[in-house]
Amino acid sequence: MALLERRIGLLFAAFLALLLLAAGRAVFLGTVKGSSLATAAASQQVTSLELPARRGTIVDRHGFELAASEPADDVSATPYLVKDPIRTAAKLAPLLGVDDDALVRKLAQRNKGFVYLARSLPASRGTAVQKLDLPGIELTAAHRRVYPRQWLASQLLGSVGIDGNGLSGIEYSQDKVLQGTNGERRLVKDALGDSLSTHDTKTAKAGSRLELTIDAAIQDKVERVLADLGATYRPHGATAIVMNPTTGEVLALANWPRINANAPGAAPSYATQDRAVGYTYEPGSTFKSITVAGALQDGTVTPQTPFGLPPQIQVADRVIGESHPRGPVTLTTSQILAQSSNVGAIKVGLAMGKDRFDYWVRKFGFGKRTGVDLPGEERGLVLPVDKYSGSSMGNLPIGQGLAVTPMQMAQAYAAIANGGVLRSPRVVRRVDGKLVAQPKGTRIISRTTAAHLRTMLEGAFAPGGTASEVSIPGYKLAGKTGTANKIDPATGEYSKFHYIASFMGFAPALHPRLLIGVMVDEPQGAIYGGVVAAPAFGKIASFALPYMRIPPQ
Repeated sequence: MALLERRIGLLFAAFLALLLLAAGRAVFLGTVKGSSLATAAASQQVTSLELPARRGTIVDRHGFELAASEPADDVSATPYLVKDPIRTAAKLAPLLGVDDDALVRKLAQRNKGFVYLARSLPASRGTAVQKLDLPGIELTAAHRRVYPRQWLASQLLGSVGIDGNGLSGIEYSQDKVLQGTNGERRLVKDALGDSLSTHDTKTAKAGSRLELTIDAAIQDKVERVLADLGATYRPHGATAIVMNPTTGEVLALANWPRINANAPGAAPSYATQDRAVGYTYEPGSTFKSITVAGALQDGTVTPQTPFGLPPQIQVADRVIGESHPRGPVTLTTSQILAQSSNVGAIKVGLAMGKDRFDYWVRKFGFGKRTGVDLPGEERGLVLPVDKYSGSSMGNLPIGQGLAVTPMQMAQAYAAIANGGVLRSPRVVRRVDGKLVAQPKGTRIISRTTAAHLRTMLEGAFAPGGTASEVSIPGYKLAGKTGTANKIDPATGEYSKFHYIASFMGFAPALHPRLLIGVMVDEPQGAIYGGVVAAPAFGKIASFALPYMRIPPQ
């Protein structure tokens, strides 16, 4: 009996000791370690997820969608939680559109706690992945940028990176406006990881809706014209700009070769560049209008001023002739422009003098950015007067020895078309329905000078003019052709094989509503602006004039 009582006493003592130990442990955990344990529990049971904001939609001036965001999912894995990497990869690969072996390699990285398997997966496939309920596989809400018109205005629109940031084009320059503000969602889970409740602590705010000045119908026509030009002359590239010369609104901006905006990585780097603002070239004869404009405004010449022109002219150590051999002639200033006489334009420039010539080059905006709301704009290259050589005034008045962008040329010709006001072009028209302020223009030449120039530029389409083969019934057209040798990088001299063919013009000539510029880089089979670029101007204008209900004049 005594032995039994002793055993019961020892058992009781042991239980009491364990009870006291448990109580002490509870006190220790509740006081000394309480704060840190509470934090750990919260971190394991409460999770905050970022709710990505939907990127703003980009539309044309009539509301047609050019870029939009749709629901998507990022698929990730915690490799050490994946029980069977090979079987998991076999199930996931068809949905993710990736190779089984590549997926297995990612899932077999047991030393990693997180790895992306797919980014911006379409929501429909994300739902299919979720239904598989695979251990270690997680889905996170995201958005996927899509371009409904695929090829249309792709270089202008640009691209978005995998993390939703704009990388080029409008997507880059307007990134802050398009981004929106991300939200936050709090998830409470039990010890097994099952969700108990969800609560949005911060609502995601979508990005702004951008309405561009672009007209999708005109843009599509311009791209088709450039595609035909590309098929015919196989150039290195081509660019076209259509603008309202009065407001500076860009109605179309196209580059060839085209790229699919939904797959920009498949295109060569040259094709992805927006050459309207990022490419510089020697303009050649299209620059003669600027030379004549300055001389007219200064009163150095009038449209009827006659010039006796020899077959060639020597300036310092350089002898310059015409593009086509001829004998001595007498041409007026108007005829010099219409027939694109090199000798005549140089004589006009020499009569004006280098200081006034330089003044007008800069007055028309060359040597600085136009201020268009597009990224990557080049400023071109204009020599200061103190860097002129003895032969510079034999080069510069005919558009050699300086570099411009297509957008600079469009801006300058728009000033001639609109009555003498230089205004920054623009591409963004409205943000969330609110009109963007129109850029203030600066008068650079008088209305009279601009009117004289417009009449003189009609001569390019008259018999004997450099674009005489182009016409649109019922409309008078005005413009200037350009053919310029490119510099051979191997020799540093003008190439005898590579040219830039261009055309700058507007319609109707009397009261212009459209400014159209075309630049073709290294056409094959023909090199002259009147043959290569002017017909493209005619095709674009033939569509745009009736489309915009501009009556014949």
